[in-house]
Parts: sequence; C-alpha cells; structure tokens
Amino acid sequence: MFDPAFVSTELLPALNRGLLVSIALIVPTAILGFVGGVVLGCIRTFGSPLARRLGDAYTAIIRGVPLAVQLMMIYFALPKLGIYFDPFGAALISFILCNSAYQSEYVRGALLSIRQGQIRAAQALGMDTLQTIIWIVIPQAARRALPGCGNEVIYLIKYSSLAHLVPCMELMGEGKVVASDTFRYTEVFLAVGAYYLVMVTLATWLLRWLEKRFAIPGFGAR
Repeated sequence: MFDPAFVSTELLPALNRGLLVSIALIVPTAILGFVGGVVLGCIRTFGSPLARRLGDAYTAIIRGVPLAVQLMMIYFALPKLGIYFDPFGAALISFILCNSAYQSEYVRGALLSIRQGQIRAAQALGMDTLQTIIWIVIPQAARRALPGCGNEVIYLIKYSSLAHLVPCMELMGEGKVVASDTFRYTEVFLAVGAYYLVMVTLATWLLRWLEKRFAIPGFGAR
C-alpha cells in the first residue's frame, strides 16, 4: 500500500543520497573511460607489435571477466598484496578500467575507418606519425566512435548498480538497505528503477545532442 510518509521521509532521502554517489561514479568514469579508450585504441591500432599484443590482451581479459569479479578482486584481493582502496575508490577504478577496454573497441573500429590517403597526405606535408594521429586521425575517429561510446555510457549507468557489492552505497545499495529494513521491496525497487530510467533518458538526450554537435558534415547525414 502506498505510504506518502514513508516515501517522503525515508525512501526519497536515501535514494537521493545514493543518486549523488552514483553520479560521482558515472561522470568521471564516462570521461576518463573515453580518454582511456582513445589511448588504448590508438595503441592497439598504431602501436608496436608488442604494444598491440599487450593492449589486445588487456582488452580480452577485462571484457572476458565479469565486472563483479573485477570489483571483488580490487577491493578484497589487492589488500592481500598491501594495496588498499576504500569502497568508492575501488568501484571507480574498476569502472574506469572496464569502461576503457570497451570504449577502445569502438575507437579502434573508428580509427581503422579513416582512409589511409589522409595519413599519407599528412605525412607528405611533414607531419610525423604522432602528429598525424593526434591532429588528423583522432579528431575524426572520436566523432565516428561517439554513437558506440555513447551506448557504452548507457551501459555504465546500469552497471554502476554493482558498486554496492564492495560495498559502495550508491543508488542500488541505498535501495537495498531501505528494502531490507522495511520489507517494502515493491515500492523501493520500483522507485530505484524509475531513478535509473530517468538517468538513462537524460543521458540519451545528451548523447544525441553531442552526436549532432560533433557530427562530420557529409558523413552519416540523414
């Protein structure tokens, strides 16, 4: 039965606390994950044979191991080696490492889509390999990778709910505590789902605006 007093005095304050923690995880991860994905994608595309193999191995491991296991390893296993993180730090590092690996796949595909003629033309103008990558290839590839990378941000919003496993008390974690204390599972998790739906909807609008803002004229125009 719907109880306005419960919602206003207990449920919403708890979920709002968790929402702030979720946003503090999602925003830095989205930014640093994209930057890391660009760097890793460049290494996997233009690096030396050894660097490419290492980049491919890192990506395969991160994508092959469930994120929940990565969280457990960073928070519970690394202290055995004398490396300690608080719950928020463990969740943030795990999310960035995971997001970078997935983003690098989108970036690598975008980098490979750049015509070799542009690279040769830049080199003919006196640019070295690094200058060509930074000033010619990456700006175009980043724009082409934006739709795929934006899709990964949507996944990030949803898998941020795993942070409570370490335990970092984000939105899902706060919801579980309230549900366990009050046994109002239906109301609590309907509200938690609504919070995530709103975040995903807002992120979708923002990403569509960014796609239009940074669209390459003549490429993919509708």
